Amino acid sequence: MQGAAPATVREALDAGDPLPGTRGFAGELDGRLVRDVLGREPLFVDRDGTAPIADGRWSHDPTELTDPDPVPAGHAVDGEASDRLWSLPDPDPFTDRERAVARVRDAVETSVDEVDADGLAVAFSGGVDSAILAARLDAPLYVAGFPDSHDVEAARSAADLLGRELRVVELTHDAIERAVPEIVAATGRTDAMAVQIALPLYLTAERVAADGFGRLALGQGADELFGGYAKVANAPEDPRVDADTVRGARREVVATLPDQLPRDVLALRAAGVEPVTPLLHDRVVAAALRLPGELLVEGDRRKVALREAATDVLPDAVAERDKKAAQYGSLAARELDRLARQAGYKRRMDDHVTKYVESLV
Repeated sequence: MQGAAPATVREALDAGDPLPGTRGFAGELDGRLVRDVLGREPLFVDRDGTAPIADGRWSHDPTELTDPDPVPAGHAVDGEASDRLWSLPDPDPFTDRERAVARVRDAVETSVDEVDADGLAVAFSGGVDSAILAARLDAPLYVAGFPDSHDVEAARSAADLLGRELRVVELTHDAIERAVPEIVAATGRTDAMAVQIALPLYLTAERVAADGFGRLALGQGADELFGGYAKVANAPEDPRVDADTVRGARREVVATLPDQLPRDVLALRAAGVEPVTPLLHDRVVAAALRLPGELLVEGDRRKVALREAATDVLPDAVAERDKKAAQYGSLAARELDRLARQAGYKRRMDDHVTKYVESLV
């Protein structure tokens, strides 16, 4: 069992508790494969599903299997049988604003403070998510981006405000062309969006590993849990979500984490580091799920509760700063598109960047 003690997972099974106080888990337990409700740890079986678990045709690393298929989050798998064990809770929201923010603050600070800083680096974009980590962890800060990118500029200014040094991983076309097939090999994903998202993470992790650090702390999960996406803020008018409320749209976005997280975990491990994601701890998830809509989005302000919870440790200019998604803030998406067009994959072609990615594999 990876990510949690077997006894903890057994207790979660007995109690039917989907958030038993872990950072996620996956692995073999009493003859079955078990994966946590958010899929924070990757877990795969061979696709034909006919072999018993005892035959060893499963792995945390899909490259070790002939035809890997993910174990669904919150499920147990035994041969061809797959049973849902846990579903994401849908609790009533807090009615008291101060209590809600205090619960988020306590959950976030406790989860970050539990992280061992030995051998740790922090992926730092200058936004509130990674800044919380930077403010509470004595670990070097890294940002990846092209020289004129938003993320490099934002990270530099935020590091200055926090009184911290920053190490910049300068992205180049050569680095992208080299990294793309390595990311595809590690994740099994060739779609343009997946590769664009993984690129700055992977190249940051390579540098972190080369500098002698074995673990990388990231602010992953904060946008999904705390209402950081425009499609959540614009619900129900945004066609990208089905929900008719901000809380409902946030729940839809959280439900995408089991598909997203393995991509990032596998890319980071392939680059030589172990990801550390304190904002995805069960206690943070539980606190976030109880937030009312106005503490997710309030006017033009997103991630309201998280920003208010961070005011004790961050300057207002950092706590209230908006940021772009990593693939855009680093300019990795723009430059991968540029490379695709230079290679003859024009925008008039359907999904031209994915076709270019496939050509590099």
